Amino acid sequence: MTAARTALVQELVGGIPYLRFLGLRFAFEGEGLMGVLPFDPGLIGNPLIPALHGGVTAAFLEATAMIALVCEGMVEDLPPKLPKTIDLTVDYLRAGAACDAYASARVLRAGRRYASVQVEAWQDNRARPFAQANCHFLMPR
Repeated sequence: MTAARTALVQELVGGIPYLRFLGLRFAFEGEGLMGVLPFDPGLIGNPLIPALHGGVTAAFLEATAMIALVCEGMVEDLPPKLPKTIDLTVDYLRAGAACDAYASARVLRAGRRYASVQVEAWQDNRARPFAQANCHFLMPR
């Protein structure tokens, strides 16, 4: 992980109040980006289970997709202008438990105007995701 990419990601996350509130962190794993959502009791949506709030899960997946586009060099401006979400489809596969969550993104297509990214989130076992998303973005000019 280069220091420049790390500084860029920290600047992006620090500039978005909701991402700061969630406590999102990002790390580079091999060639890819991994998002980390540290558990906080305030992120629980259903206290009876307890399960992560669906909106928190969706925001985590969307943010991971956006940061992946920026880190893969799809956004060239510095400081980067973030892509605008066109469409976000989240599949909630099971309840998110009361523990840390992780996500990885895969850029399927990235052009001058449009990008498509697939994101998967898991907790204790990467082979058992609890949510996944397909994201489509309008790229900044």
